[in-house]
This record gives sequence, structure tokens and C-alpha cells, in this order.
Amino acid sequence: MPSDPGPTLRADAERNRRRIVAAAREVFAERGLDVPMWEIARHAGVGVGTLYRRFPTRDDLVAGVFEAKMAAYADAAADALAEPDPWAGFCAYIERVCAMQAEDRGFANVLTLTFPAAKRFEAERDRAYHAFAELVTRAKAAGGLREDFSPEDLVMMLMANAGVVAATADAAPETWRRFAAYLIQAFRAPGAGPLPPSPAPTAMYRALVRLRSPLGGSRGTSHHGDSAF
Repeated sequence: MPSDPGPTLRADAERNRRRIVAAAREVFAERGLDVPMWEIARHAGVGVGTLYRRFPTRDDLVAGVFEAKMAAYADAAADALAEPDPWAGFCAYIERVCAMQAEDRGFANVLTLTFPAAKRFEAERDRAYHAFAELVTRAKAAGGLREDFSPEDLVMMLMANAGVVAATADAAPETWRRFAAYLIQAFRAPGAGPLPPSPAPTAMYRALVRLRSPLGGSRGTSHHGDSAF
């Protein structure tokens, strides 16, 4: 039977975990998700082996770093749903999500990826999806949102805004505000004209999974229910 590692060892392990998460959060926010794992370990002041003991894969680390932000993303959808005016709630949510991406380049990319093995992380994404889908229904019923808007259009918007954030972060970091304003005007009812069909939720999920992820390694395409983000 394994011996108890003792309180000191457990405290050291937890301290290392916190240092790794803090270091990864900092470098991901500044540089995105492609920072080498050894560089994160060095920034945290721990060995690479220690990092991999706490987080066996890059996906584990990313999910650990951004779990609280994904919960805040879901809370933002719930707050928008609680707004008495559904269209005002919809607009506020679009602006808030674009702002969250602009504030953190790592999170900008996280919102366009999916992590099937991170159950709690993906549960928050599901919570956001269902709240946003209900918000879309209410905003349409109130006459503010164009009838052909699909919840999957948010996935497309997140992908596009992530690109805007990455391209303008250093030279023109407020560009996302103009982009979000253009989008909100485009989403307003009645809409200027017909659009091509919306992608199916499963198709957008496959786009999020990205068979050959920039995070490194292949991810499966297991079914993720009806949530596209």
C-alpha cells in the first residue's frame, strides 16, 4: 500500500500547480496558445517534468488555465438572458464576448477550440450555448434580431473576431470594437437580404475540434451533443 506523501509534499505539489497555472495564464494572454511547454515551465520556475506531472497534455493545461474564464463566459450569457430587453441583452453579450477575446489572446483562441476530455470546462461551454440559444429565440420574438440568425453564427463571429484581435493587438487594439459594432448592425432585424444556409451544429463542432490542432496532436471527432460552442 503506498505511503502517505505527507502534508509537505502535497503542499509543494499544489504550490507548483498554482505557479504553472499563473505562468501559463500570463504567457497565453500575451502571446496566444502556441507558447512551448518548456518556456511555460521556465516562466513558472519549475522543471518540464514537474509541469507534465501536473498537466500531462497541453489541452489539460489550457483547460486548467481557462476554466474560470469559461465559467465567466457562461455567466455572461446568463446575465444577457436576464436582461428585460432581449435585444439589449443580445447586443451586450456580443460586445462582452468580443471584449473577453480582446483582453486575452489565449482566451480568444480557446473560444474557437473544444476540449472533449475536459468535462467541467466543456460543461460551462454547454451552459453558455443553451443560454445563448434561448437569448436568440427571445431576441427574435421581440423583433430585434433578424429571423435568419442562427446560434452557430456566434461560432463564426468568434473565429473572425479572434483573427481581428490577433492581427491588430499591437498596432490598433481597439479595432475589435468597430468590428463588433458592424456585426451588431448586421444582426439587427429585419436584415438587408437573404443569407446562405447556416452551417449545421455538428459541422461547426468539427470546425472547432480541428483534426490537426495548432495546440499539437490530433483530437478525435467524438459527438458533443447539440452544442457547437
